[in-house]
This record gives sequence, structure tokens and C-alpha cells, in this order.
Amino acid sequence: MADTPHSSCGCDADACAAPVTWTAPRPASRDAQHDHAGHAHDHNHDQSAGVVRLGAALVLALIAEALHFVTGDSGVTIPLGLAVAAVAIWLAGAGTYTSGIKALRRGRLGINALMSVAVTGAFLIGRWPEAAMVMALYAIAEMIEVRAADRARNAIRSLLALAPEQAEVLQSDGRWQTAAAEQIALQAIVRIKPGARVPLDGIITDGQSAVNQAPVTGESLPVERGVGDMVYAGTINGSGELQFRVTAAAASTLLARIIHAVEQAQATRAPTQRLVDRFAVVYTPAVFVLALATAVLAPWLTGLTGLTGLSWLAAAYEALVLLVIACPCALVISTPVTVVSALAAAARRGILIKGGSHLENARSLKAMALDKTGTVTEGRPQLVEWTVLGPGADRNSIARIAMSLAERSDHPVSKAIAQGLACRTQPVDSFTALVGQGTQGAIGGHTYVLGHHPVLHERGLCNAGVEAALKVHEDQGRTVTLLANEHAVLAVFAVADTIKATSRPAVAELKALGVATVLLSGDNPATASAIAAQAGIPEAQGGLLPHDKLAQVQALQRRFGTIGMAGDGINDAPALARADIGFAMGGAGTDTAMEAADVVIMNDDLRRLPETIRLSRRTHAVLLQNIALALGIKAVFIVLALMGDATMWMAVFADVGATLLVVANGLRLLKTKTDDSAVAL
Repeated sequence: MADTPHSSCGCDADACAAPVTWTAPRPASRDAQHDHAGHAHDHNHDQSAGVVRLGAALVLALIAEALHFVTGDSGVTIPLGLAVAAVAIWLAGAGTYTSGIKALRRGRLGINALMSVAVTGAFLIGRWPEAAMVMALYAIAEMIEVRAADRARNAIRSLLALAPEQAEVLQSDGRWQTAAAEQIALQAIVRIKPGARVPLDGIITDGQSAVNQAPVTGESLPVERGVGDMVYAGTINGSGELQFRVTAAAASTLLARIIHAVEQAQATRAPTQRLVDRFAVVYTPAVFVLALATAVLAPWLTGLTGLTGLSWLAAAYEALVLLVIACPCALVISTPVTVVSALAAAARRGILIKGGSHLENARSLKAMALDKTGTVTEGRPQLVEWTVLGPGADRNSIARIAMSLAERSDHPVSKAIAQGLACRTQPVDSFTALVGQGTQGAIGGHTYVLGHHPVLHERGLCNAGVEAALKVHEDQGRTVTLLANEHAVLAVFAVADTIKATSRPAVAELKALGVATVLLSGDNPATASAIAAQAGIPEAQGGLLPHDKLAQVQALQRRFGTIGMAGDGINDAPALARADIGFAMGGAGTDTAMEAADVVIMNDDLRRLPETIRLSRRTHAVLLQNIALALGIKAVFIVLALMGDATMWMAVFADVGATLLVVANGLRLLKTKTDDSAVAL
């Protein structure tokens, strides 16, 4: 079976009971990808040759069966049938015998060792047609299994092909020249035409367009991108032409790093897989001993008890049947193919899970701690309301005065006011930035201040009406800025970090899954409580420093048990690392938070949190189904073999049939719709 090594699917060919290893190569350079393409061509050629070889083996096995059916155990065609069967076994099982002999020399009982002993034994006791057919069917089933398992393992790597191999680069003389993507230097200017895929990561320097970011974030709708925004390799430009400055080499793009992280996660063993591996190490030798006992003791015991004696030949045959049944490959391969499929499905949805253990453990979450700024909220202050104080004031003229002062400040609150007003400005004289308090300037010969409550209170400009207006907004967790002239406060501007549209539905979904939610924030308690109320979060803690958030996570673990933490900033990193599962909001998150987290949400959509939990529960359900299938089928046929009612035909179908069933069942997760709330499969 040299053409279809069992190790290709992740199960050690020499010892199926040994732990499964999934290789996860680093993202290759473009040159390496070209080299691999040539290798893939050779590999496909080898696979084609393997198909022909196995097809010929199956035909010869059928001829051997036909000769035996026509002539029985006597006749001149027996030597011909023996020869045909031997050639069929050699064509299908050359690799199996080679690996099996090596395993036996090392004292290891693997699938190839068991199949080699079983087929050889059957051939020697006169069951040569059956031996040929069993080996041919086994080899064909292994080939199918390898290809199915490779499909799961390579599902995420196909995304790398989305990034174009060439790009248009701006030259020093102003010309545009096409160059290989892997040769483009950092800081180079690249042009993307409408409808083209983005070749590298970068920051837009010219143009505006809607960009489809589904390969990176899983978002189904395009997002508007303009000057200063990031674009990522593999995403699709819309109707506008864009130019961007390259910020990452081809092998270091976000897409390449996502693929590498998923492949690393695929290479790690999930808890269920480790449990199955330990069981398989005991299971195979146990059934081998049972087969040996059947061959040696069964004839003696039946004769001793006075029952109809079982011949030594019949006992040997039943022992060989047990050997075929003994391989735990269906059990061992069921876990990695399921976990790998789930990890790939999650990555396609913008959920980067860094290991099978995190995937499995997510189903057990009892509570979720949520950072406020950038996680539950947009992380960008917005002008949510403004009110003119005093009768007869002209709203438009006050808006222009406030706009004129706000647009000259770099403070986030002033920027939010300027963006919210978006009106014409007036010339400002003697402009002054009041550090930490606001701005001041002369407009039309009058001095105006746009600042916080304390600075105006110190100037004696506040009264009961102003204080009442302030309290209304502060009770809602808003930041209040006042506009005043030399005599009175003219207007109140309320700025707030609004919650994301997806936050409330996400919290509701978590509640439906039985997961409690708690808001943790460094902002003041009033603001934290107001945001929590808007998002439907029943509990909020405000005024927390990084070490306070860490302490809160530890307290939640004592209170609930297994908890998750979602955050996006450097101050969230300690809490993310301490939580049982840390979720980093990747799109707006810092590298520190993404490194500390176990799961990265690439598109900042909080609904991915309940999706992760649902996927974890689905994965666990499929794992249980696969284990039950593998063990159940094996148990039935072991009992049949001990009763003398099983044949090698039945045994090989029990082995390869169970393997193909669990692989197909695991691959279903590649097509799982993670936004479906149903858990039952």
C-alpha cells in the first residue's frame, strides 16, 4: 500500500494505536509555493498511479474469487487462482507489508502489522481469494480516507491562493510596473484596480472603495475603506481604484498569519483526542491477545467441555478475523478530522481558535467577562445629543461657533463634536488649547470656551439649569462638554461611546446558551452601568485598572467556574491570559491582546462569541457520535467473531466502513452553519 500510506491521514502507519500527529507547515513563500506546485503535480501523478494499481488489484481479487467460486477447493485452476490472489495482494499491499514488518520488528502492533498477519494467515490456511479481496478493499478504503482527511486538513490553506501573485507597484519615475508580490518591499505604493484582489497588507493612501473582507474577517457584506484605512491580502476591491502603502511582506500578511495559526492549532491534540489515543494504546494489544487466545485455546476448551469441537483451522480463521477488527483506526482518526474540520469552519467565519483544547473547552463556559471600550462599544466617541441653553439663541450660529473651536483640537471628544456637527466654520483668533480642559478662542470679537464642566464652574458660569442638564447626561454615562461665552453657558454637548449594533443580540444569545455576562471597564461606574444596561448586561464593574480586571476574572472563576474574557486593549491582556478562554477582538485589537488570547475574533462582531460556543458544542456532539460509532461497530463484530459468525469480509467492512463513516461525519463540520442556534445534529 505504498501509494496510500496511512500516515498521510494523520494515523501512524506503523502503529495505528500510537498518538495521531497532524503536520502544520509554516506559510511558504511564493517561490516555495511554486516549488510545491511542481511537487503537487508529481504527487497527483503518484496518486493516479496508485488508483490504477489498486484498480488492478481489485480486478485480480475478483478474478481469484470467481475462480474459487467455479472450481471450489479442487481443480487445475487452483494454482492459477493462488497466483492471481498473490499478485493482487502484492499490488494492493506491498506498502502495508513493508510497514507492518518494520512495526513488528520494533514490537509495535499497528494497522499494517495486523493486516499483514491477517492476510498472510488467511492465505496460508487456504482462504486466498478472501485474503486478496480484503487487502484490495482495505487499500482502496485507506486511499479514500487519506483524501477525505486531507480535505479537512487543507481546507483553510486554500485561502492562501486568494492573494494575487503579482501587483502593480509605483516606480521612482512615476510609472506603474507589475512585480511579483513576494518581491515588493515594505512602504512601496501598490495600485489595485476595481474588482481585483488585494495582493498584500497595507494602508490606503489614495482612493475610496467598498472592500469584501470575507476571506479575513468572515463578514458577508463589503465595508467602505478610504485614506488611512487598512486593507488586507486576499480581500476583494469593489468599484473604486485604490492605492496603498505596503505594511507587511507576502509571508507575513494577516491572511498568511491566520493560516499559520490555524495549522498550528490543527497540529495540537484536543483533550478528547488525547483520551482516545491513550485508550487505543491499550485496546489494540488487548484484542491481539484475544485473537491469539481464540486461535490457541478455543479448540482445546470446546473439546474439554464436550461441545462440538472447533477445529484448529476454524479457530485460526476466527483469530484472523479478530485481528482485522482489532485496528482502532476509526476511533483514532475520528477525533483529529473532526477538530480540524471545526477549526477550519471557524476560521472561515472570522473566528481564529488557537488550539483544539480551546475549541473543546468553549462548550463549558459558564460566564463571559466583557471589556467595554472597543468590545461592547464602538471604541469611538460620537456626538449623541446637544442642546442650546437660553431662550432666543440661534442654534445654527452656536453650532458654527462650537464647530470652529472643536475642529482645531486633536482631543477625541472635540473630534466627535466636530464630526457630529459637520457645519461651516468661522475664523478663530487667539486660539488656545486648555490642556485637559478644552479649547478657547475669539470669534467675531467675542471670547468662547468649549470645555469640561470644571473649567466653566471655576469661572462662575454654571447655574442650576446647567447642573440639571449635566446630570441628565452623566446619569446615562455620557461625557459632557459645554460651550460658553464671557457671560453664560450657551450649549451642552453630550458625547458617548455608543454600543455596537451586534452587542445586544450577542448578549441575548449568550444568555440563551446559559452563559452569564459581566461588563468590566476602566471608565467610571456610571458610564459602565449605562452601557451595560443598553447592551442587556445585568452586571457591570467600573473604574478598573488592568490588575483590577485580573482580580475580577479570578473572582468570577471562583463564582461561576469556567469563564471567558473578551477584550481588545493592552490593559485587557492580563485578564485575557488568566481567563479559561480569552477572546481578543482582532479587527480593532492590539497585538498584545491577540497574543494573550486563545480565540481571536477577526471582525469585532461579538456574535462570534456565542457562535464559538455553539460550534464547540457541535464539535463535542460529533466527537461523541464518532466514538460511539467506532466502538459500537467494533464491539458488534468482535462478538460475532467470538461466536464464529463473522468472516474476513465482514471484518474488513467493520474496519474500513467505520473509518469512512467517522471521517465523513467529521467532515460535516466544514459545512456547519455557525449562526444556527440548534445544537443537535
